[in-house]
Amino acid sequence: MVYINEAHALDSKWPMGGKNGAPVVEEPRTYKERQEVAKTCAGALDMAPIRMVVDGMDNKVGEAYAAWPDRLYLVDVKGKLAYAGGPGPFSFSPDELEDAIRVQLELEPIQHKAQPKR
Repeated sequence: MVYINEAHALDSKWPMGGKNGAPVVEEPRTYKERQEVAKTCAGALDMAPIRMVVDGMDNKVGEAYAAWPDRLYLVDVKGKLAYAGGPGPFSFSPDELEDAIRVQLELEPIQHKAQPKR
């Protein structure tokens, strides 16, 4: 997980702080603040089993991967891109990512339940 610039900060175009249990945060102005917001995000989303790194204030990683507001990617053990999902939240599929992970781990495919159309 790479934490990039905050999509729903109180001082952003799309503030969502407090809605549906979302943390209330402002857009970080320093890297230390961004790290703290990332920690808040990880806790709110129960991301503890997944390692999170934080993009720099220059947003180079977010821009390189067209990651805003969210995107699903999988990098294999050789550092090669194994899966690139569509831009989120409406054009990516967690099921596709799961399938790609299963391929990388040489696990049997699974049958997914049909997802409702948005």
